[in-house]
Amino acid sequence: MANQLGKRYQCEVCNTEVLCTKQGDGTVSCCGKEMVEQQPRPLPSSD
Repeated sequence: MANQLGKRYQCEVCNTEVLCTKQGDGTVSCCGKEMVEQQPRPLPSSD
């Protein structure tokens, strides 16, 4: 799976987070493991 522009990835070992600023082939890795793509955070309500 290619890394995607604007996506955040997190290391499950050391909790390092990275933001992808360039799209390309390959994977994002840290601590010898592939990093996991984070889900978008919900925006707070404007009530």
